[in-house]
Amino acid sequence: MLRITTHEDSAAVTLVLEGKCRGAWVEELEHCWRRTHASAAGRKLRVDLEKVGFVDKRGKELLAEMYAAGVEFSATGLMMRSLLDGIAASCLQAAKQRA
Repeated sequence: MLRITTHEDSAAVTLVLEGKCRGAWVEELEHCWRRTHASAAGRKLRVDLEKVGFVDKRGKELLAEMYAAGVEFSATGLMMRSLLDGIAASCLQAAKQRA
């Protein structure tokens, strides 16, 4: 199960995730992201991964797509920090290959 909570202020919209990002929950996250992005009205979009314990392959792909689209992530746990570092490195490498 993945709980997705939205917090909004004048500068940003933050999706707070709790649980496991896998299976059908990845589709739900994608739906929430796209809906939130469409209604953000120029505000930054952030995703808080502090309470996420697992991300499957499709979840990682979605997070990478979100990162490439400019979403900012926050995480302090070793597993999620490592995941985000890998996503950032892959996106940077892909950008270099396109240039």
